[in-house]
Amino acid sequence: MTEKIVLAFSGGLDTSYCVLDLVNKGFEVHTAFVDTGGVDDAERRFIQERAASLGAIRHHEIEVGQEIWDEFVVPLVWSHARMLGEYPLLCSDRYLIVKRCLELCDELGTRHFGHGCTGMGNDQLRFDQTVRSLGDYEIHAPIRDLQSRVQAVRDFELEEMARAGIPVDESASRYSINANLLGTTISGSEIDEFKPPADDAWTRTASRSDWPGGCLDLRIGFEQGEAVSLDGEAMSGPELLRQLNETLGAWGVGRHIYTGDVTIGLKGRIAFECPGIDGLLAAHQALEDAVNTRFQNQFRQSVSDRWAELVYAGFFYEPHKFDLEAYLESSQVMVTGEVTLRTDGGAVAAVAVDSPYQLKNPDAVYAQSADWTPEEAVGFIKLIGQSTTLAGKVRGG
Repeated sequence: MTEKIVLAFSGGLDTSYCVLDLVNKGFEVHTAFVDTGGVDDAERRFIQERAASLGAIRHHEIEVGQEIWDEFVVPLVWSHARMLGEYPLLCSDRYLIVKRCLELCDELGTRHFGHGCTGMGNDQLRFDQTVRSLGDYEIHAPIRDLQSRVQAVRDFELEEMARAGIPVDESASRYSINANLLGTTISGSEIDEFKPPADDAWTRTASRSDWPGGCLDLRIGFEQGEAVSLDGEAMSGPELLRQLNETLGAWGVGRHIYTGDVTIGLKGRIAFECPGIDGLLAAHQALEDAVNTRFQNQFRQSVSDRWAELVYAGFFYEPHKFDLEAYLESSQVMVTGEVTLRTDGGAVAAVAVDSPYQLKNPDAVYAQSADWTPEEAVGFIKLIGQSTTLAGKVRGG
């Protein structure tokens, strides 16, 4: 009996080659497109037609927008996690893709799961470790296997696609582009060579010449740390993020270039666009800074660094990550209010905060008034600095 296999399928060059390879190996290929919010209806139809033209026995569409919001965006915003202070882990939809593909494996009665990751990047860690965390499945990675046989992998894939009579978009030979609800990452070509990205590399953010005139204000409402409204209108998390991506992207907000250390030891360089995430993180931090205590806000950085490290490196289902999220959830109890964001193009800033839980003393306003005496201030300075003062006297002598 022919073995069934579920292949995480995007319709791009790598996963298209995977279908050809797995069919040639005798598998009954079930392609699974897990919609993480990066395609429109036309692209969705193309992916379905591409799967059929490649020989997939059946194509499955799975939507996970709300799950991405609940399981990734909410704790991301709570922690303000950016790898090396820059990259907000936009490829974390991979974890939900694998999770839902494995559920499909169970429905079809197979233990075979396939993906299109290479043997060079971090996605293979995200895919493989998630599989191992969630169950007992056999992993198939045709692109990674191909690297042991050929030098120019992408050229080989293009040749195989041409031999099969499958057209490939010209951009596939230049860039590897990943788009989802969170944002877009672009790698390949001049980006890999540490040169400036070409103008047409950017897909989600407008160039300066296309920015609207004047400035734009947006109001984001939060309840216990979760964004729940935009300009006073209540909406679901995924819809709010889509709106922010579209609105702020038109103002050129969210363009970045990131160089990071791939877990296996290489330097990886990408261009990425995340207008919505940039807006959410700026708004949430402004609100949290105003309502949480100094110690809560200081400790947030430690949690952020560890949460980012785990999620970036493939440990999305590591128990320690859930421990961190339990703390983060507790820290959001008072993070309720509304923040005004402003942009005049290229960047966004939180310019106003309104919350019933702001830590404000009506009798003491920074740089204006105080409800303590000058003598109390002098005494406080003397006591808090006593150790440093003594060190100066002892060591200076």
